[in-house]
Amino acid sequence: MLVGRDGEQNHVERLLRQASAGRSAALVIRGEAGIGKSALLGHAMATAHGMRALRGVGIESEAELAFGALHLLLYPYLDRLDLLPGPQAAALRGAFGLSSDTAPNPFLIGAATLTLLAELAAEKPLLCVVDDAQWLDRGSSDALLFAARRFQADPVVMLFAVRDTAVPFRTPGIEELWLPGLSPNAAAGLLDHKSPGLTAPMRTRVLEEASGNPLALLELGAARLAAQRAGRAEPAHQVGPLPVTRRVQETFREQIASLPEASQSILLVAAADRFAEMDTVLYVARAVGADTADLAAAERAGLISVADGELAFRHPLVRAAAYQCATHHQRIAVHRAFAEALTAPDVLDRRAWHLAAATIDPDEAVAAELERTALRAERRGGAMAVSAAYDRAGRLSVDPELKARRIAKAALAAYDAGKPDRAARLAVEATSLTTEVSVIAEATLLRGQIEYERTSPEADAALAAEAARLVMDSDPERAVVMLTEMNCASRDAGSRSLIAEGGRLMGDLRLPPESRLRASADAQISWGDLLSGRPENAVGPLRAMVKVGRAAEADLMHRVVAGFSGLMLADDEATIAVMETMLAEVRASGALTWIPYAQEVAALAQALRGDFLTAQTCLAEAVALSTEFGMDMEVAVLRATSVWLAAVTGDEPRCRELAAEVLPVLEGRHAVGTALTSWGLGLLDLAAGRYRAAFDALYAVCVSPAKYDFLIRAVADLVEAAVRDGNPDRSADQFTAFERWAVHVDSPVATALLRRCQAMLHDSEEHYRTALDLHTKHGGRFDQARTHLLYGEWLRRRRRRSEARAELDAALTGFKRLGASTWEARATSELAALGGRPTLEPVADDPLKNLTPQEVQVVRLAATGLSNKEIGAQLFLSPRTIGHHLYRAYPKLGITRRIELAQLGLG
Repeated sequence: MLVGRDGEQNHVERLLRQASAGRSAALVIRGEAGIGKSALLGHAMATAHGMRALRGVGIESEAELAFGALHLLLYPYLDRLDLLPGPQAAALRGAFGLSSDTAPNPFLIGAATLTLLAELAAEKPLLCVVDDAQWLDRGSSDALLFAARRFQADPVVMLFAVRDTAVPFRTPGIEELWLPGLSPNAAAGLLDHKSPGLTAPMRTRVLEEASGNPLALLELGAARLAAQRAGRAEPAHQVGPLPVTRRVQETFREQIASLPEASQSILLVAAADRFAEMDTVLYVARAVGADTADLAAAERAGLISVADGELAFRHPLVRAAAYQCATHHQRIAVHRAFAEALTAPDVLDRRAWHLAAATIDPDEAVAAELERTALRAERRGGAMAVSAAYDRAGRLSVDPELKARRIAKAALAAYDAGKPDRAARLAVEATSLTTEVSVIAEATLLRGQIEYERTSPEADAALAAEAARLVMDSDPERAVVMLTEMNCASRDAGSRSLIAEGGRLMGDLRLPPESRLRASADAQISWGDLLSGRPENAVGPLRAMVKVGRAAEADLMHRVVAGFSGLMLADDEATIAVMETMLAEVRASGALTWIPYAQEVAALAQALRGDFLTAQTCLAEAVALSTEFGMDMEVAVLRATSVWLAAVTGDEPRCRELAAEVLPVLEGRHAVGTALTSWGLGLLDLAAGRYRAAFDALYAVCVSPAKYDFLIRAVADLVEAAVRDGNPDRSADQFTAFERWAVHVDSPVATALLRRCQAMLHDSEEHYRTALDLHTKHGGRFDQARTHLLYGEWLRRRRRRSEARAELDAALTGFKRLGASTWEARATSELAALGGRPTLEPVADDPLKNLTPQEVQVVRLAATGLSNKEIGAQLFLSPRTIGHHLYRAYPKLGITRRIELAQLGLG
């Protein structure tokens, strides 16, 4: 029974009951070594009646073995892989080395872990506990945490015990429980029960030294009591307490040091490789002078247990002490013996790491073994294992150029594993070790990508340009990729000089006319013209790029280029089509890190065409994933779109709260995001009739570094604010640039906005009617309602009451349908000035308006006829969670059966 942990036990037991009732739970239990985390996990295992229990553990020395811990956890259930969607099953087989297909995507491995655990939970409630999770290999921890965050309605509990270390083990999105030391009374009770008879001074010292740590109380108490009984006098006074972990480990070291030398040797062997089976442990032990009989002394001391042919250490700190108290040459001898023993094809990675541990000086043969290990890890998708293997291979390389290439690969893998600080350090080191331009270029590009988040998009652009210049002649197609990074970052930063430089460099590339990258290069050259206010030469290449972006063979980066090009041309429908193609592709392949970028573009296009609900749905998924991946800059950019949406829907508190959150992140770094936030704030004031404040905010957008981006559409709002404030000339310069853009872009959306501006500036009824005709034919519900409102106001001022009422009624109907409450109030006020009651068209409620963003996604996919399993595979959720969302959505939609979804026209 646990002592002094009633509250923590109750917490865990509540989660177990909750899971049995069909509500998933995940909990991270944190605390120092010996504080009782493992005991609490053991309590969960013991009380999980009627549940299937899986238990895994992380080992520090095995963190380089890709997916090793996950494989051990799921190994008994690999016969269920055929139940998984095909890509997920293939990914998990690849991760476990059961297949040699192309490298699996780490997110597909996480999705496969989720689905497999969900399949097991469908048979009976599932408890999955992982001890010492901070020592899991990165691939295993990512997969398990990915799954834990996504269980919602499955009978699953996932518990992770995490020990505090110098490198924090982050678990965003999962509830945490911190284990403090035991209370003084509980600590005294435990010590008196386990070590009765301590002298009062020594009892006081042990309680002080242990600081409420249960393992310290047990070990220090037992050691002091044994010394006391043996007549070894020990001073009870102290200058100050030692850290608990160190003190406890010293106690274990003392116990190990008291064993016969051969027993110490066999403990060292067992500690050096957790994956080794007993016959391998004994084989290696004999090689270093120990044998089976030498286990007995360690068993009698309670340091290990041997049962059913398996050796288990009493506590992870015993394993650590057994390894650390050995001399360096003893450890080398054990690792060398393991390397000689491990020769089978399925253990070559362990052999390589044992060779590395036994090697001090550079050795190309060992480095080559580690490089092969890295390549195998790449095929399995374990990015952190790849980085560790390449890094160690680099350290053992004899040739300086080989060392540089290997460390550069270690840097890239570290970045892929979500370790930007490690990646940056390795990238800088790689560039200092070589004169090979391709290696320097790739490392420089990587540094730029890291600086995008750490410093600014402009810093990324400058480094990407530096990288591209190095390979423009030798590898022009690779230079296109680097310059695309440069141009996208330059655009975000609003740096005209870098945009112009990127275009010049693209123009200097010697690409074959038939190259698949030619259209992208031409489009990005045209970005420089468009973003400098020269649209006349840009429209053709940009339209060509949008067309390329919809083609099946386009890669993901260039689909994003196509999407932004479509926004710049005010071709929202084409932009959405490109992004839908991209999203389908990345969902199928598991390339989740691309989803936020695709949804960013999609959300903007949907918002600008007036589909606010779909835009909010896009943003919800993108923000959740960006937060999970630590993409803080992208989160802020996505939130900027949320500012705009909160403004147009009239949620002023939310709009201002979000703006206050994102502007400190974006200002001076991300010009597009900053301007978009200001656009939202300007629209908020415009709708509320605060025209001077609206003009000031919108003017800041229209003179910002991003003024010729898709944000040029804000000029239409600036003109309205200026006209309503009684000073239309204040927007003259901006309107001239807007008119030039709209004429050359020649899209229905741009032309409609231009006609609306001309109507306001010139009191032209013809322009109002032309704008409304374009809105009606080509969509854009928000702009259409806005034009109805402005035209109705114009008619009312000319006392054309019946015509004004018709336009204002249309505006009111449109705003009601959109949920744009402030604009709706403005239309209502205008109608009130006419007298009488509004004659509204019947407004059919949007059936999706009361659903959560995730329910909207699920319902729309279900309406197309997809099964729960198919929807789950697309959204990386369990089928049961999909069913839960549908169960919650049906009453909100007023239906009872799945077949009725198709009748709502949601697909």
